[in-house]
Amino acid sequence: MDRKFKFSDVLRTAWKAYISQIWLLTGLVIGFVIVSLALILFIPSPLQGTVSISGIAILLLVFIFSQLFSLGYTKNMFQALDGEEPQFSAYGQESRKIITWLLSGLIYLIIVLIGSVFLIVPGFYFAIRLQFFSTSIVEEDTGVITSLKRSWEITKKQEVPLLLLLLLTMGICILGLAFFVAGIFIAGPLTGLIYVYVFRKLTDFSTEEVQME
Repeated sequence: MDRKFKFSDVLRTAWKAYISQIWLLTGLVIGFVIVSLALILFIPSPLQGTVSISGIAILLLVFIFSQLFSLGYTKNMFQALDGEEPQFSAYGQESRKIITWLLSGLIYLIIVLIGSVFLIVPGFYFAIRLQFFSTSIVEEDTGVITSLKRSWEITKKQEVPLLLLLLLTMGICILGLAFFVAGIFIAGPLTGLIYVYVFRKLTDFSTEEVQME
């Protein structure tokens, strides 16, 4: 199997991009968490024994807010990777892709769940092969089905390296949690940068293969 990326390059490049924009990338995550927690505090206590319409509305608001943040933040990570300063305008620009993002995510979840029903391995396999649909939407402005097809295309024969990459990012997150939870505000942006960099490497190789054919 021809691995299309080196872990040493991935870590070095992601860390360099993170350090160059450390305050913005970390600050945005902290701000997101604070706003989300502030909204959740308004949800009525479940001890009241009733389903609150306002509580459901707030949860829906938090969900939409988190998805819009994910879209804009993914764009910010691509900007950091390119040596640019992350722009707040990315959140407004990427918000138009929210329907595509949500529908693709729903299809992704259904496919993974169906695969998991037929044992864990198929579900895990689909999760690895289709995981880059979101980055394709942000970077390449692909549609619902095209984003999933794109991820499937670029991850061909890369299952083992991507599995090892998953273990690596899990290790980084666990290490971040070990540092009194605060470390997760570093681990989160760093793992995000790792994935957008790997996406770039996979798409670069995919383009080269098409040109050679």
